[in-house]
Amino acid sequence: MRSRTQGMWWGPALEAPDPAALARFYSDLIGWPVVYEEPGTTVLATSRDAAVNVVFQQATDYQPPVWPPEDGQQRPMMHFDFQVGDLDEAVDEAVALGATLATHQPQDNVRVMLDPAGHPFCLCLDDD
Repeated sequence: MRSRTQGMWWGPALEAPDPAALARFYSDLIGWPVVYEEPGTTVLATSRDAAVNVVFQQATDYQPPVWPPEDGQQRPMMHFDFQVGDLDEAVDEAVALGATLATHQPQDNVRVMLDPAGHPFCLCLDDD
């Protein structure tokens, strides 16, 4: 986009019934601080002046996505992938923070997790 200049932010926005709580879950999971908050919106980034962020927005009548996708149900429209060095340890940490392990696991080196609002995210083993 030509109208974008250096320092302008960008990033995905996730809907949630409690955006502040979901933002704090991800803040604890990945270590990014809350850099902005107002009623209905909470933003995470590596720092206040970072260009890339993740926005958590209030959603009325929120319906969590279904994993794996099912016809007629709310599909996951995006998900986060996090590379980890120890899959079991990362799963345990995510569960301790409030995530749940999804019942359907399509790959041996990846664990599909569900955040407290039901969004799927993946913990991907670093095979190097």
